[in-house]
Amino acid sequence: MNTPVSRTCRQVRVAGFTLIEMLIAAAIVAVMFAISLPRYQEHVQRAHRVEARTGLLQAAHWLERVATAQGTYPVSEDGASVLPAALRGVPGGRYAIALEASTPSAYTLVAEPQGAQSADACGRFTLDQTGARGVVHAGVRGDTDQVAACWGR
Repeated sequence: MNTPVSRTCRQVRVAGFTLIEMLIAAAIVAVMFAISLPRYQEHVQRAHRVEARTGLLQAAHWLERVATAQGTYPVSEDGASVLPAALRGVPGGRYAIALEASTPSAYTLVAEPQGAQSADACGRFTLDQTGARGVVHAGVRGDTDQVAACWGR
């Protein structure tokens, strides 16, 4: 006579992960995060650089329109900015746009990094009335390769 085996006597195998498998998965995720975070931060800084360059070009366009209408570039008598408030910054707030030097026949615009963007390798962007583009980092003007790299991407 066969007696049925009770459920309490059966050994049930529970499917799951071991601690070692979980640690290996966590290590893989940590390595992927460590590799991707600097690239992400670099991508974000490049995106903010685009805003700075766009802001400089918009301010230069405004100055050219004023010069076309008045015959000269606007010059500040009392040191106040002649740029409209909308052109003194960028949407992300990471750069401040200023008219660094202005005469009736010339100007130099500067995009100064603000906040977290201050650590960016490109530093300050410059643009003058001839369209000459430049970068200044820690008071040192960038060479041609650095200017091309910062303005190009």
